Amino acid sequence: MPTNGIELEVFEAGKGGIPIILCHGWPELAFSWRFQIQSLVELGFHCIVPNLRGYGNSSKPNKVSSYDVISLSDDLNGLLDYYRISRAFFMGHDWGAWLLWHYTLLHKDRVSGLINLSVPFRQREKTDPIKFWENVLGKDFYIVHFNNRPNVAAKSFNKNPRRVLTNLFRTDHWLSERSKNSNYKIIKSAESDYGLGKLAMSETELEVFVEAFSKGGFEAPCNWYRNISRNWRLSEGLSQVIETPTLMIYGKYDMVPQVDMSKSVKNLQIRTLDCGHWIQQERPEETNNLITKWLKLRL
Repeated sequence: MPTNGIELEVFEAGKGGIPIILCHGWPELAFSWRFQIQSLVELGFHCIVPNLRGYGNSSKPNKVSSYDVISLSDDLNGLLDYYRISRAFFMGHDWGAWLLWHYTLLHKDRVSGLINLSVPFRQREKTDPIKFWENVLGKDFYIVHFNNRPNVAAKSFNKNPRRVLTNLFRTDHWLSERSKNSNYKIIKSAESDYGLGKLAMSETELEVFVEAFSKGGFEAPCNWYRNISRNWRLSEGLSQVIETPTLMIYGKYDMVPQVDMSKSVKNLQIRTLDCGHWIQQERPEETNNLITKWLKLRL
């Protein structure tokens, strides 16, 4: 589907319904929303589910700055324009959530309501976040490493996508006492097995991700991380308050920390599920119950 000078691979269901755009995270795909689509269609929604820029069969521009917040937001604007939609509901997880927080700041007139999973809204930091994280978490923290050693990890990931994804898509690892002392590093995901907890999906479902990343590689998806400093600069002077009705769903054992959004997201409902990072895949029924209950109040 053409948008903003590129092509996005887009899946949809429930044509004619109320539009809702579902935005996946890293390293994920539109397939990550497989459990939510039917319940949303039954509720009367038209689900529009893209493989975002850099993922699946969508375009993968080589230029790193092609993955900044302006380009990614314009992809969503182009998607709405393609369907001749002025406003839609949006739901995001991980990087998809990050994108939608900022998309709402940039284009609030196009967002009817917002549901985000895992990644909360953080107001703009006073200093470049990459430099801050390097000082606090070290040079091997994966986000720092992706920026300071461009594509070193991504090229490593490309050598063994199955091992990388098997290591990342874990659940119940917090139940193991060994998790507190684990030396596992995301940047080493292709080199050793994490071995804690269990796979957060079936082997058949994992194969969908393995096939996509074996074909498309990890460089383009990792470029989202490489724009953190650029996005920080681009956001200077941008309002840091969101007034759009919002549902935030956390995973109790997610590595992403919760934050106080009481002053930055004005119309906010927060819920927490007993799971890790891959919320809508680990707890699909509970996730669906929360989002349908929240959406029904806004129809």
